Amino acid sequence: MSDTLDTLENITYDELNEGDSATFTRTLTEDELVLFAAVSGDVNPVHLDSEFAAESMFRERIAHGMWSGSLISAALATVMPGPGTIYLEQSLSFKRPVKLDDTLTVTLSVLSKEPKNRVAFGCDVRNQNGDQVVTGEAKVIAPTEKISLQKPRLPKITIES
Repeated sequence: MSDTLDTLENITYDELNEGDSATFTRTLTEDELVLFAAVSGDVNPVHLDSEFAAESMFRERIAHGMWSGSLISAALATVMPGPGTIYLEQSLSFKRPVKLDDTLTVTLSVLSKEPKNRVAFGCDVRNQNGDQVVTGEAKVIAPTEKISLQKPRLPKITIES
């Protein structure tokens, strides 16, 4: 399933198999970077201040690491297993910085199915150049009932400087 479709449909525990995979893609815009800072409260100047970031080891502004992590959450919630998924655990290892206008693709792979509808997923996040930016593992409770619903419409948010 694509993250741009208007319908969300889950994959139930019984439908999942070891080795199954799915992807979710998103591009980091200036607005998303600022909104993530506002919502999370993480106003580290390496994310928001160009002059400060120019003096950092990255030489430019970078995304919040957890923005990349949040894409894994979005992939689990909307693509595989999808609606009805309960997120239990996440390990993350940040491999390289994410920069403005980077397009990240999350690839989820079913590692194992466990008792009580629990599923372990390998999580691989790569930028538009194929460079790995995040790796980790997630554990969820997968839904047991099939769900298909309209993707919610989010309000338009404007940013004032």
